[in-house]
Amino acid sequence: MNLRKIKIRFMLHLDPVLLAGLGGFLFISLVLLYSASDGNWMRVLGQLGNIAVAFTAMWIVANMPLHWLMRIAVPVYVFGMLMLVGVALFGEISHGARRWLHIGVATIQPSELMKIAVPLMMAWYFEKHEATLKLRNYFVALILLVLPVALILRQPDLGTSILIAASGFYVLFLAGLSWRIMIGGALAALASAPFLWSALHDYQRHRILMLLDPSQDALGKGYHTIQGMIAVGSGGILGKGYMNGTQTHLDFLPERTTDFIFAVWSEEFGLLGNLLLLGLYVFVIGRGFIITANASTYFTRLMAGSITLTFFTYAFVNMGMVSGILPVVGVPLPLVSYGGTSLLTLMLGFGMLMSINTHKQLVKT
Repeated sequence: MNLRKIKIRFMLHLDPVLLAGLGGFLFISLVLLYSASDGNWMRVLGQLGNIAVAFTAMWIVANMPLHWLMRIAVPVYVFGMLMLVGVALFGEISHGARRWLHIGVATIQPSELMKIAVPLMMAWYFEKHEATLKLRNYFVALILLVLPVALILRQPDLGTSILIAASGFYVLFLAGLSWRIMIGGALAALASAPFLWSALHDYQRHRILMLLDPSQDALGKGYHTIQGMIAVGSGGILGKGYMNGTQTHLDFLPERTTDFIFAVWSEEFGLLGNLLLLGLYVFVIGRGFIITANASTYFTRLMAGSITLTFFTYAFVNMGMVSGILPVVGVPLPLVSYGGTSLLTLMLGFGMLMSINTHKQLVKT
């Protein structure tokens, strides 16, 4: 009887529909990593360890009452900002970027924390001012978003800054920001494009130019784009078969276990495999929208919507850059690419979705 109670308690706040979708992705990840790494079991076991840690974190957050999420919003955001400042002052430099901070025996990437901290903080802020929302409240929320994005761009880390900017924009959009203001902001951004171009780092400008014509530096800056497009296109309708991808196993395809793992999937399973993978993403995103629609409070609707739309952005940006329709910005394929930090961040977000779905009442703080 006690064991039964423990099982019920363990599963009480885990949404079975969302859990099924996540399980499908994690199974695909392990199977695909075995092929992408040329049968390297250590790579697969390493990802299993990442999954165990991320699932534990998801379960903890899923069982966390919603008023706890509101209580931690400000401390988590402030802590993340202090860590980003610490990176700017004392961070370790690797491959020309200062993104990591060494703390004791571990090296962490604080920008990953901000993927959760920024929308959490913005949703908390809008919840506090829901009854009297004015234009100045949107301006304050925009500042809360711009500060971490600016620090992350300075590292530089374009991919992470895009994802964080998207997560914050979704909160602004769901909070009711006027379409006229959004259109005006888009037009202003287009008008300032020449100034933004001059502010980009050299490698960022090269990535955009390679998107327009990767053949101008086929063995250099355009190599990733060209090889990704070849792998995706060569899969055809049915693919070349599991572990039979030539671009992958002849070592033409770069970053094949991380950023370009979608190209491995496309080459081995073809168009039908891509439709299956896209269907799984639609399933998880659709479940996220259902949870958003059924959320009981302003705070939970903003958080659930932002988490769901950011997950969509993850997938769209990765597939777009691998297929050659977006610049290469270093965004992994969500829930499939090898890596612990990105997986942990995503599973924390899904834990929040599950908490929002199962804890219907939010205690005001």
